[in-house]
Formats: sequence, structure tokens, C-alpha cells
Amino acid sequence: MRSMSEDRTHVQEFFTARAADWDSRFPDDGPAYAAAVAELGLREGDRVLDAGCGTGRALPPLRAAVGASGTVVGADLTPAMLQAAARAGRDKDGHLLLADVGALALRSGAFDAVFAAGLIAHLPQPSENLRELRRVVRRGGLLALFHPIGRAALAARQGRQITPGDLRAEPNLRPLLAGAGWRMTSYVDEDARFLTLAVRED
Repeated sequence: MRSMSEDRTHVQEFFTARAADWDSRFPDDGPAYAAAVAELGLREGDRVLDAGCGTGRALPPLRAAVGASGTVVGADLTPAMLQAAARAGRDKDGHLLLADVGALALRSGAFDAVFAAGLIAHLPQPSENLRELRRVVRRGGLLALFHPIGRAALAARQGRQITPGDLRAEPNLRPLLAGAGWRMTSYVDEDARFLTLAVRED
């Protein structure tokens, strides 16, 4: 079993190797990100965290949703991903923060919502990490777990089978979220997208 620092290093190495051409590998994902952000129902002036923001593809629609008076923060563990986000000009849409989403140097209750694309599969301690995301969201705030393609399509792309232990399967994800203080309000797993919404209970 890997230690937490080994997990962090593994994730950083994985994404560092892919950062430079990440956007060009998935050039058509923009509309899916925008549609997922729309599901959050963000309002002008809201504060939103993009957890595991990668190259920042969610930052433009998040900024459009909260407007100039809102706050958008993109946090990622991998410097190369944040550098790619800045090269793409997405640092104009949100503040880029080098951070581990399992230990965020952010005030409790600071955000109205958390958007997390492709994050859950890379969390070394999913329950604890989801609890940390809950900490930085206000009571009644929202969490969106997103991927631009569904579980079956992603497995096929990677040449593997979906396993019963997949964290993103609804019977696994619902209790995982509940144990971390989130109540799942919707679950969609289609070829064209994966999107789970949850609300902070207390």
C-alpha cells in the first residue's frame, strides 16, 4: 500500500506527463463542461472551487456563471497542469492555486459550490478527501462530480472493464458521499457524460 506522499507523487507524475497535450487530446469536451456547470445553478456573485482543475477547462464556464463579482478558484496538485491552464489564458477566469484537494489552505465555508471533473478516480483517500471538500463549502452548498464521458465509455477508451468496486457506481458513490457529509441529489451515467450532484447537509 502506498503512503499519502507516494500517492501524491504518482498523481503528479501521471498528469505532468500528460499536461502539454491534454487539451488537444480532448478538443471537443468544452460543451460538456459548460452543460455540467449549468447544472450547478450558480448565480452572479457566487464563489466556486474547481477542485483538481487540471488545465482549467471548467474555469471559463464557471466564470461566466458567477460573473465579474463572483469568485472562481482552480486548485490542482500538478504544477504542469496549472502552467498549461495559464498558457491557455484560463488564469483570467479564475485564480490558480497549487494545492492538494485533501488539505486545502482555504477557509471553512468559503465556497457556494465545488466542481470536480475527473477527480474522484484520483483521490487517494476518497472519504477523507470528500470531507475536506465539504469543509470548504457553506451549509447547503453543492458538489458536482463530472466526467465528459460516462463510466462504460471511459472503460472502453482505456481498454478495461467496469468493476463492481468502481467508486463512481451509484451504489458505491451514494454511501461514500453520505459518509463524507454530502447527500446525493442526482446521478447521471450516460455515454456522453457522468455527472453526480450532491448537497452539503449541515
